[in-house]
Amino acid sequence: MPLAHLEKLNPEQRRAVEHGVRGGACRPAGPLLVIAGAGSGKTNTLAHRVAHLIVSGADPRRILLVTFSRRAASEMARRAERICSQVPGANAGIMAGALTWVGTFHAIGARMLREYAEQIGLQPDFTIHDREDSADLMNLVRHELGFSKTESRFPTKGTCLAIYSRAVNAEMALDDVLRGHFPWCAGWHVQLRTLFAGYVAAKQAHGVLDYDDLLLYWAQTVADPALAGDIGDRFDHILVDEYQDTNRLQSSILLALKPDGAGLTVVGDDAQSIYSFRAATVRNILDFPSQFSPAAEVITLDRNYRSTMPILAAANGVINLAAERYTKNLWTERQSAERPELVSVRDEADQARYVVERILENREGGTILKHQAVLFRTSHHSSPLEIELTCRNIPFVKFGGLKFLDTAHVKDLMALLRFVENPRDRVAGFRIMQLLPGVGPTSAQRVLELMAAHPDPIGSLSDVPPPPRAGEGWTDLVGTLQQLRSGKAGWPAEIGRARLWYAPHLERMHEDASVRQADLLQLEQIAAGYPSRTRFLTELTLDPPDATSDQAGVPLLDEDYLILSTIHSAKGQEWKSVFVLNVVDGCIPSDLGTGTTAEIEEERRLLHVAMTRARDSLHLITPLRFFTHGQAWQGDRHVFASRTRFIPTALLPLFETVTWPQATRVTAEQVASRQVRIDVGARMRSMWQ
Repeated sequence: MPLAHLEKLNPEQRRAVEHGVRGGACRPAGPLLVIAGAGSGKTNTLAHRVAHLIVSGADPRRILLVTFSRRAASEMARRAERICSQVPGANAGIMAGALTWVGTFHAIGARMLREYAEQIGLQPDFTIHDREDSADLMNLVRHELGFSKTESRFPTKGTCLAIYSRAVNAEMALDDVLRGHFPWCAGWHVQLRTLFAGYVAAKQAHGVLDYDDLLLYWAQTVADPALAGDIGDRFDHILVDEYQDTNRLQSSILLALKPDGAGLTVVGDDAQSIYSFRAATVRNILDFPSQFSPAAEVITLDRNYRSTMPILAAANGVINLAAERYTKNLWTERQSAERPELVSVRDEADQARYVVERILENREGGTILKHQAVLFRTSHHSSPLEIELTCRNIPFVKFGGLKFLDTAHVKDLMALLRFVENPRDRVAGFRIMQLLPGVGPTSAQRVLELMAAHPDPIGSLSDVPPPPRAGEGWTDLVGTLQQLRSGKAGWPAEIGRARLWYAPHLERMHEDASVRQADLLQLEQIAAGYPSRTRFLTELTLDPPDATSDQAGVPLLDEDYLILSTIHSAKGQEWKSVFVLNVVDGCIPSDLGTGTTAEIEEERRLLHVAMTRARDSLHLITPLRFFTHGQAWQGDRHVFASRTRFIPTALLPLFETVTWPQATRVTAEQVASRQVRIDVGARMRSMWQ
């Protein structure tokens, strides 16, 4: 078989791609772990492996490719198609249509659960709650159990959901979760156990699954040996991207599907494991070789194609101090005399001014705004910079804040579609009914209870007595629900019909209705890319786009705009010039992330991820003082900060240390030559003579 499609790979990449493929034969080989450092061509390598398996005879219908975003899944499939098309005799069109098991863990899980629903006692028309809807349902149960009226403060709905989610995803006992991560809630462990039992019962009664259930139900399904064997036998090859970001539940699913590791390939970088707040654990990638010992093969990709050598030297210096890691030193052929800058400024205001001046300087030098990014540990760290950018009329887009589906108007429209899809979804029903003037929680509850007792809940609305103060809005709502449920309009025309119903409510509730209307039009355009309402609701909930409300200025009408992003949201991205804000103790590492050694090590990896986003230019900025609680306008209450502990003195030679603004030196001759116009001091003394 011609191997021209592999010629551009370096030796380590090619070893990973050809693992288990010998002489054109493609049989499930032993487990493979690819340690792919930042900028080492991980995505390209994984796409080549998928393509090489297919052109070597693997059935694309029997390949499962798991990524961590829908966008990554689509990009991976497109790359594999392009690579296959370069091989003589390979039919890329057939391959593209047959490689159908590509997606995130949660999306694949949702698809599996619908296929196996009858065998596990699950209604196949279940809908999926996002985090906010899940928290609302948790709060409903919390209120029904009387926990919202306790004498001492009971955990909020968001905290309760976070506790539940960590226990599920980390496969930890509730007491251990409380003790290790929520110690202030430990006294409520009995009540929380009761609450979680009620929450699970409510989900089942309403026919909904939350985000965590997609993994939990899948894991419980493959806990049955017969079902595990049936699902595992469907795939000859399972490939997992970003394995360092998996949690224990995801790892247990893979082990159940491929207990001996045959045909299993995982790709990741322990140095980029930064999502423990989602219950991800670096142990999965660190322990992979021992789980499949001695069959597992480990291949390290350490050649970087992104950054200059001085940037990599500094990033290596930071991560080499980690307590536990796979040994690798990123290297590149891209040499440069420019070391990363470690910039000391007076405070956050000076930090903002420094960043803006350098960004504009870069722009004048030919680096457009889109090729520059400002990264920060936490979203609010960028507030002073956003003010400065706005004052300077510099457009920007911010990532890592409110998501598209979290905005009230989008959630309203999604709730309407979800209620049509699953009339037992009480959270969705509550939301849309209370959009009507005069309809409150009690009225909505009564209607939902009457509907639940009927075999055709939405059809029964014609006979249900309307809420007393609902007015004509009730008739419009019932007509819209019944029309959408009938499916006569077809998809995606249904979402246009839903938007027309919602328009007067949008005008009534929001002053910026025209801006929000643009979001709903964008949602309608997104819907056109899905074959059905079910697929749209499922996949958009699992992998929502970023909010248009995150944009400051009007970047889409401007020729250029700057990127602002949390470090977590920047993972996987790269820019020509990168500025990292607040590289001081208390911010990086966060003062909330220094409780344990594991937390400190993750904060170290977070800085490493930020540094390795830069291609040519990197600036780490260290303000000397921070004003406390907004006191900058009320006095000079501030705290002093020190450079992050992750850059000790021994690493300083890897950086260009800069103080900004530079102090102006005044010579003795200049001082002597100055003319004093008024000697105010002498006048003050003369007042008392």
